Amino acid sequence: MRLLRSTDLALRVLMRLAVAGESSPTTRDVAAGMDVPYTHLAKVVAELQHMGLLAARRGRGGGLTLTERGRTASVGAVVRAFEGDGDVVDCEGPTPCPLNSACRLRGALRRAQEAFFASLDPITVADIVAEPTGALLLGISRGPSGSV
Repeated sequence: MRLLRSTDLALRVLMRLAVAGESSPTTRDVAAGMDVPYTHLAKVVAELQHMGLLAARRGRGGGLTLTERGRTASVGAVVRAFEGDGDVVDCEGPTPCPLNSACRLRGALRRAQEAFFASLDPITVADIVAEPTGALLLGISRGPSGSV
């Protein structure tokens, strides 16, 4: 299974904000630090804000901060929210699979997908930034001026 780009960005934004401390980087700062287009990241940030996982303040002194709900969020729940509940394969697409009515693969893939999500459910955002990851994230998220 391969995660959507938006899922990857969402997890990386949450990780970045989890180690930000008192700083509140802007969406542009985070996009530049991740080397991703601002417009893509802005959509992900808007969804994370809608989910209550981060807070965004506009204007001077604004920026992004991780909420307590974001810090304790289940990685599995975040991945589910961004990936959706669709099947791993599209058996009923424009050219439906002729095996659809008697296929066992679809169910096996669904169980594998659920096992994947279930393995991520007990892991929180705080867990994935624990040492040594947190220190490494701080090092790579510093800009040329040394600020986070």
